[in-house]
Formats: sequence, C-alpha cells, structure tokens
Amino acid sequence: MSEPGSLIRTLSGRQAARNYHSYVINEVGAAIVGGAMAVGSILPGDAEMMERFGVSRTVLREALKTLEAKGLVEARAKVGTRVLPQARWNLFDRQVLLWVLESGPSPAFLDSFGIVRRSLQLEAAGLAARHREAEHIRLLRYWQTQRQVMSHQPEPFAMAEFELFRVICEASANPFIRAASGLVEFGVAIDIGARLTAGLAPAQGLAPRDATEHLALMTALEAGEPQAARAAMQALLDRALLDRAAEDQPPATGAI
Repeated sequence: MSEPGSLIRTLSGRQAARNYHSYVINEVGAAIVGGAMAVGSILPGDAEMMERFGVSRTVLREALKTLEAKGLVEARAKVGTRVLPQARWNLFDRQVLLWVLESGPSPAFLDSFGIVRRSLQLEAAGLAARHREAEHIRLLRYWQTQRQVMSHQPEPFAMAEFELFRVICEASANPFIRAASGLVEFGVAIDIGARLTAGLAPAQGLAPRDATEHLALMTALEAGEPQAARAAMQALLDRALLDRAAEDQPPATGAI
C-alpha cells in the first residue's frame, strides 16, 4: 500500500536524493520537520556535519543556504545555524510539504491546509471554466481517462489525478494559481492516502469513489460554466473530507 510521502514523490517525479548537497538537504530538512532537530536548537558545527554526511565544507554550506531559503534554519554570526519554528517554514515549497507528509501532519495542520486548498481550487475551477481553451479540454479528457485506466494502481492513479488538477490550475490563466501546484500535489497525496488507509478503494478501483463529482466538473468545464465548475469542485473537496473522516475512525471491535 502506498504511503502519502511515496505518492507525492511520484507526483513530483522525484526520488529522495541520495548524493551530494541534495542528500544533506533531505536528511537535515526531514529531521527538522519531523522534530528530531528541535526548534531553537543550534545545528552541529561544520566539522561534525561534514563527517556525519561525508561531504565537503562547500557542499554543506550550499545545503544549509538552501534550507535557509526554505525557512527551516537561520544562520547567525557567532551563534551558528538555528532551527526555526513552523511559522517560518515555506509551506508552498514541495520538498517541505513532502517532509511534512513523511512526518505525519497533525489534524490542525490538515485543517489549515484544507482552508487554503479549498479557496485555491474553487477559484481555479471557476476561472478555468471561463478561460479554458481546446488544448486544456483535450488534456482534461486524457487525464480523466487515465484515472479510469489506472484505477487499481495507486501511484499512477495519483499522477493522473494530479495532472488533471494541474491542468485546471493552468487553464485558470492566473499565474499565482498556476504556481501553487505544490499544494495540489500535497492535497492529492493526502486524499488518496486517506482512501487507501480507510479501505475506501472498492473492487473496481479508486476512480469510482468520486466518479459522479468528476463527471460534473468535466461537464461544467467543457460547457464553460464557472458557477457549476465551482460547485463540482466543492463536491469533490467535500468527498475528500468524508474520506479523511473515515480514515480517522477507530476500527470496529467486537462486544466484550
């Protein structure tokens, strides 16, 4: 069974980096997000980090600069490199979101994400219905078909789902929505992971779970109806909330 972290790597087309400065970024970033490196703590000195990861000082410094750009650490003269709180993290960064998934996001985090995601995807659907072009419709039909074909394979299915929503963001003609594909990846991974965990994948596969809502969305986008597209997207997101609620339910137990 695929974990959400595995799904988001598939969506992004990346495997966990295992060489040079990318290896250091992944190891330190995951440790910070997962809590192994506590907020407010100072990272070990260069010599210790270089020995731990088997890299040069140049590679280490470049990796730490990348982590600083992601908002995870802050370097200060005569103090060292300090681990920053979540409020400073760049939560629009795909890699940061991957580490959050791997560490197990809290219900409060998912609730906060859901508010932003809902606003983003509702606007994307409405704008896409208004601005979509023939090529967008062609791609949407293709990925809709792929959802059906890959219904029994979680990772290819997740890729088709992500691409479908990415095309909607692209069709919105809004550069800020287009740039938020990392959030779409995160949402798709959470949704499908919840479905798998809760055992909501029927014998006929993952696609039938929200087939009605997807059909309504496609119909509205093709017809160029913004209000109907927003309503269909809302129905899809509501379905995802129900799946998450099912995932959180404790397993049934027999009478004592």
